[in-house]
Amino acid sequence: MGHTPLLMAGSPGWTEPATAGHTAAGDAWGRGSGQTPSEFLENPSQSSRLTAPFRKHVRPKKQHEIRRLGELVKKLSDLTGCTQVVDVGSGQGHLSRFMSLGLGLMVKSIEGDQRLVERAQRLDQELLQALQKEEKRNPQVVHTGPRHCPHHVVRWVEPTALCEELLLPLENSPQREARLLLTGLHACGDLSVALLRHFSCRPEVAALASVGCCYMKLSDPGGYPLSQWVAGLPGCELPYRLREGACHALEEYAERLHKAGPGLRTHCYRAALETVIRRARPELRRPGVQGIPRVHELKIEEYVQRGLQRVGLDPHLPLNLAALRAHQAQENRVVAFFSLALLLAPLVETLILLDRLLYLQEQGFHAELLPIFSPELSPRNLVLVATKRPLGETFSVLETEDG
Repeated sequence: MGHTPLLMAGSPGWTEPATAGHTAAGDAWGRGSGQTPSEFLENPSQSSRLTAPFRKHVRPKKQHEIRRLGELVKKLSDLTGCTQVVDVGSGQGHLSRFMSLGLGLMVKSIEGDQRLVERAQRLDQELLQALQKEEKRNPQVVHTGPRHCPHHVVRWVEPTALCEELLLPLENSPQREARLLLTGLHACGDLSVALLRHFSCRPEVAALASVGCCYMKLSDPGGYPLSQWVAGLPGCELPYRLREGACHALEEYAERLHKAGPGLRTHCYRAALETVIRRARPELRRPGVQGIPRVHELKIEEYVQRGLQRVGLDPHLPLNLAALRAHQAQENRVVAFFSLALLLAPLVETLILLDRLLYLQEQGFHAELLPIFSPELSPRNLVLVATKRPLGETFSVLETEDG
């Protein structure tokens, strides 16, 4: 996101200028300046801060994210005396793998998709073998203690119900009464909210490090608002369009506008497709359309036909070509409208994240929003960190880069 996490005057914990008390992400990362993180100056596709085995199968954006969040989780775990990290919505396990095999943490990895878990387990073994080979080739590299792969669990975490599996200690945990740290890297929609609720109501959860995403998938009500203070604001409701807009990347889109490439045509085509969908099935509004490759090379009617097929409608529906051509003539106006709507994205995301921050503070917990990712690489760049005992100025240590 890359903007300042501000608290509104009159909100709980208001001080001058803000309770977050940290450098704005825009200042910390040079928002809008196009600065490249130093780890990618030598090679834009390989982080110099990760060894080769940890970079394999991992895109540059994810390399940056797992390193920064993993290092923050390690510090937070040490500060709070946690014995186990639970990575919720772990996907292919890249973050879990780095925290366990790279940083020596005891990690439980929870993911609802069986196929992703099976791939994560294969990648665990591949990485473990690569690390063992590296140690044999380079014996002067000393690794202390046994290596533990993440413990993977296939389980859906419901937004409103406690997940007991999430809270169980690992069998090889050094203590049977585990102190847990919950984390999620861009946990989608209500999954981030579920992390907050588990942290709030279970004493064994000592710390939280959550990076949210996909705000348009939040339940309404239930996922927003969470805090009493935001719920009491007149007009605090956030319709789907605003929450969806808050997920877009300003930095990336600004670059697209500057280049003025044909890819911008996608907005106009998608708007035209929506008019066709609503005529064919009025109750189907804003359905997700899986990516259609090389949109700018398609005629508008070809795009609409492929889009209809992707949302389960007859791609051979009769089309009003004159109307589609008239829509296409409005391409620049559609781009202008989308750009203006996108300017609200930082404001909307700030409101959602501050609502989560206040939800925790209202219950007496200690919470901060810290900018840890480069917004050019990872627009959802603020992590919500929370503990049940005060850390004071130590919070500021969490966002600093390791040497």
